[in-house]
Amino acid sequence: MPQFNWNDSKNLLSKLTVKRFINGSKVLGSFYVSRLLNRPVQWGYPVSVSFEPTTSCNLRCPECPSGLRQFSRPTGMLQNDLFKRTIDDIHRELLYLIFYFQGEPYLNPDFLEMVKYASDKKIYTATSTNAHYLHDEAAKKTVESGLDRLIISIDGTTQDVYQQYRVGGNLEKVLEGAKNIMKWKKELKSKTPFVFFQFLVVKPNEHQIEDIKRLAKEAGVDEVRFKTAQVYEYETDPNNLIPTIDKFSRYKKNADGRYTAKNKLANRCWKMQHANVITWDGLVVPCCFDKDATHQLGNLKNQSFKEIWNNGNYKQFRTELKKSRKNIDICANCSEGVSVWKD
Repeated sequence: MPQFNWNDSKNLLSKLTVKRFINGSKVLGSFYVSRLLNRPVQWGYPVSVSFEPTTSCNLRCPECPSGLRQFSRPTGMLQNDLFKRTIDDIHRELLYLIFYFQGEPYLNPDFLEMVKYASDKKIYTATSTNAHYLHDEAAKKTVESGLDRLIISIDGTTQDVYQQYRVGGNLEKVLEGAKNIMKWKKELKSKTPFVFFQFLVVKPNEHQIEDIKRLAKEAGVDEVRFKTAQVYEYETDPNNLIPTIDKFSRYKKNADGRYTAKNKLANRCWKMQHANVITWDGLVVPCCFDKDATHQLGNLKNQSFKEIWNNGNYKQFRTELKKSRKNIDICANCSEGVSVWKD
C-alpha cells in the first residue's frame, strides 16, 4: 500500500467501513494462504484500483511511453459513464482509488468531476500530475473535488536540470501550480489534498536532493518523497539515467559494467493480490508495469469489474505468476520494495 503520514493516515482511516475492512482482511488472508499452499488463492475484491484518465501528455519524458509517444495501444480519454458504472460496481469494497496510469490526468476535461464522484462515495482518491495545468481555477476545483492526495512530479530544482528529464516542462509553472493548491487549501479551510513533491532520482538530478527539500518548504507543500526511476534498457542505460547513489537505484552495476535489477522476483506479488489497473478504454490489466496493456484480463465494455476479477484470464495469470514470475515480461523491471522514500 502507498505510504502515509499521520494526518494522511487518519484521512484514509476515515474512509474505512465495515465492509471495506472485511474485504481487506479477505485479500490479506488470501495472500498468506497462497504463500502457505503455494498456489493462487484470491478472496475479496481489490483494496486499490488505478484508473487511467488519459494517455495524452504535454511532456516528453525519456522513460515514459506517453512522453515518447511510443504506445502500441490507442490514446484517448476515459469517459464518465464507463468510470461511474465501474465505481458503482466496486465502491463498497474499494478503499483507495488512484487516478493515474499513463498520461497527464488534468488533460481530461471530466477528470475533477470523476474525482468528486468517487469522493462522494467516501473513497480515498489520489492522483499524480506534472502540475502544468494547476492554474488558479483548476487549483480551486481540485480542492473542492475532495481529492485526498496530490502527487506533484518535480525532478529538478533548476530549469536546466528539471528539463533534462521533464522534457518540454517549465519549472516555474510547476511551482506556481503547487502554490495555487496550497493557497486554496488555506482559503477553503480544507485539510485535503495532502500534497507532496515527488522527486524521481536520476543521475542528472541526484546532486539536488537537498535542494528539493528547501524548495518544497518554500512552496508550502506537506512533504517530499524520493522515487527510484524505472529504466527500460537498464542493462546498458543508454540515456545515462541510473543514479550513482545506490539507495535510489533499482539496479546494481556488475563487474562488466552492465546493470541487473535488484528485485529477486519471488513467485508472489502483493500488488497483484490487492490492486490492479484500468486503462482509459476499459481494459483491466494486472498492474502499472503493463504500460501497453499486453496482459488484458478483461474489458469493462463487455463484463462488469467483479466478473472480470474472477474470470478465467485472471485465474490463469495468477497461476503463471505463482509458477514462475521471472518469465512474465512485465515483472522483470518491477520495483516492489525498492521504490519510494520519504524525507
